[in-house]
Amino acid sequence: MSETVLQEALDTLKTTGVRITPQRHAILEFLVKSMSHPTADEIYRALESKFPNMSVATVYNNLRVFREAGLVKELPYGDSSSRFDFVTNDHYHIICSDCGKIVDFHYPGLDEVEHLAAHVTGFQVDNHRMEVYGTCPACAAEKAKTSVQ
Repeated sequence: MSETVLQEALDTLKTTGVRITPQRHAILEFLVKSMSHPTADEIYRALESKFPNMSVATVYNNLRVFREAGLVKELPYGDSSSRFDFVTNDHYHIICSDCGKIVDFHYPGLDEVEHLAAHVTGFQVDNHRMEVYGTCPACAAEKAKTSVQ
């Protein structure tokens, strides 16, 4: 499945005139396979042994190219570094307040929010973003373990 998604993303870049370099291919492949919504620094660290001459700036520049091609969403969460999400469909995020882990979920009923917002306000809605915050199972288990001791 991810190979097909990767190939479609590469084809999208090619049709927009973007040259597919080995670094660009590796960054895109990392994003397609990653479920962690990585930062640019995390992508750089994951790939630096394979591409020792690649810089963090190269990663940022490629993420910008992917964002402009509609393949990646930048998710700024108030800290100093954005996270990047390979866009395959509309979805929402639940974020652990302790460790920052981000997990995707989809709930079709939330799609109606845009229609309601447009109807009530008269706005032309372009998109929306929703985040749910809580404690992930790993952090909850760790808290339970430390509270027992």
